[in-house]
Amino acid sequence: MKRRLIASGFLAVAACTALTACGDKPQASNAGGTTGTPPSTTSPSSQASSTPDAAASGRCTAATLSGKVAPTDAGAGNRYGKLVVTNTSGASCTLNGYSGFQLLDGAGAPIPTTAERNPDPGPALVSLAPGASASANLHWSVVPHGDEPQSAPCQPEAPIAQAIPPDETQPITFPWGIGPVCGGGKIEISAFYAG
Repeated sequence: MKRRLIASGFLAVAACTALTACGDKPQASNAGGTTGTPPSTTSPSSQASSTPDAAASGRCTAATLSGKVAPTDAGAGNRYGKLVVTNTSGASCTLNGYSGFQLLDGAGAPIPTTAERNPDPGPALVSLAPGASASANLHWSVVPHGDEPQSAPCQPEAPIAQAIPPDETQPITFPWGIGPVCGGGKIEISAFYAG
């Protein structure tokens, strides 16, 4: 029995480590990012609502959130934006931590993406009333790196993106359509905060 509990605990830690949307402590922003297995491209509306313990805990899930990316600033080859999620359900829910993030092509296939956690701001509990929103800051480069093309898009341009709420496994899908992400698809992302 003791051996079974230890094995179960190990599997839970391994599963969280493999996902980019674990809501635990931030990773250093130069730790090499988190690519992992790309999220499912199934429409969130056709997916079952996360897990029973998510519903019981009041966590926000893909079934209760809509998402969008709002560009905020640009300059010297850098681009900044916000991943904004809105509670579309009739009940309050909470977010605490980082989102997974994946760029997709028009057919829903993954485009190279490395989501690198930015510790400013770091994880904090955010409660979302129905209709309320939370944001995560995004930063990426449009300057080609290494052997990326100089006279053409450095990476394929993604029309779609997906984000996985903290501590969840099902993604929210929304339009990207704001150009390529150079540096192999590296995007810095902060933890969610209110607003």
